[in-house]
Amino acid sequence: MPNPILQFGTSRFLQAHVDFFVSAALKEGRAAGKVTVVQTTSNPESRARIDALRATSRYPVRIRGMRRDEVIDTVVECDAIGEALDANIDWPLVLQRFAHDARVVISNTSDSGYACFPEDTAALLHSNAPMPKGFAAKLVVLLHARFHAGAAPLTLYPCELVSNNGDTLRALVTGIAREWNADAALVAYIEHTCIWVNSLVDRIVSEPIRPVGAIAEPYALWAIERRDGMVLPCEHEAIVVTDDLPHYERLKLLLLNLGHTYLAGRWQADRRPVDENTLHAMRDPALRADLEAVWCDEVLPVFDALGEAETARAYLVDVRERFENPFLDHRLADIARNHAQKKERRLRPVIEMARELGLKLHQPRLRAALGDPCTST
Repeated sequence: MPNPILQFGTSRFLQAHVDFFVSAALKEGRAAGKVTVVQTTSNPESRARIDALRATSRYPVRIRGMRRDEVIDTVVECDAIGEALDANIDWPLVLQRFAHDARVVISNTSDSGYACFPEDTAALLHSNAPMPKGFAAKLVVLLHARFHAGAAPLTLYPCELVSNNGDTLRALVTGIAREWNADAALVAYIEHTCIWVNSLVDRIVSEPIRPVGAIAEPYALWAIERRDGMVLPCEHEAIVVTDDLPHYERLKLLLLNLGHTYLAGRWQADRRPVDENTLHAMRDPALRADLEAVWCDEVLPVFDALGEAETARAYLVDVRERFENPFLDHRLADIARNHAQKKERRLRPVIEMARELGLKLHQPRLRAALGDPCTST
């Protein structure tokens, strides 16, 4: 039986997130079916995972952390992956699976996954052409094959941490098709017939289990923006279908990500130990009190004004547990990479939102972290 879910990416994150959900849902009859996973890079570790999945489709996910003061340390055997392909070798088979078998497409490419390359040209639409280099160009070729095969429209779920990732990828793929002077019917099929879904993924997957498998925290969320006609890969308690995806994006950005970046800023400014992680920081009474003051005095009033007080405080309970995970070595030095950009993306919006909402918040700690004058808004 063909696998209805086609997944681009072999990362440990996908193993412990999407594939983990599908595996659990299959046991309850709540999944569209199994997954064909496709490696698109030339990374040797990705190839090792493909080889391991071909040898046995089962792999372990170890869940380690705290949940409501209870220590969780359990191993789950996942068996959602029914086929593993290497696009560098199996491109004709990937074309076939995409054009005929898939109902749902999932992606989680690297940081350069949305990059375009000059060597990707319209010549790639010809039969027997080589595989495109860029992921978006690959999708143009694959959608071209599916369109001409007359298969049903697809639902595509990009999982990259890009705002409006579905809309962004659709615009990119449509733009390439137009640049290649593709038939207007194909462009319309890509842009309007296929269903591109915005979503937000949230789970820390801290370590790989080699050759395939992962160690992850108990918390998991996949918030999916509702779209007419979309096909879900599965149903799972960690999957939320919502009409208000920005709400979930705000929670993650302004509580979890902001907390990480605030601690990283203190780590830099105070010249704290090089190996300090989030757990160490949360166990420092003075630093913990400072972070709690940021959350409670400078951030939560914004959620209160938005009418999201209850959900924000419930989410913050989860954030505290995640920061205090005794099994996770989430180092502040790692969080501090690209710190200047992260500050603007994660701290600045809280100050702007407070101003737009007409709140009389001084927000001195956030302003100091940004280097702003500590005046009222």
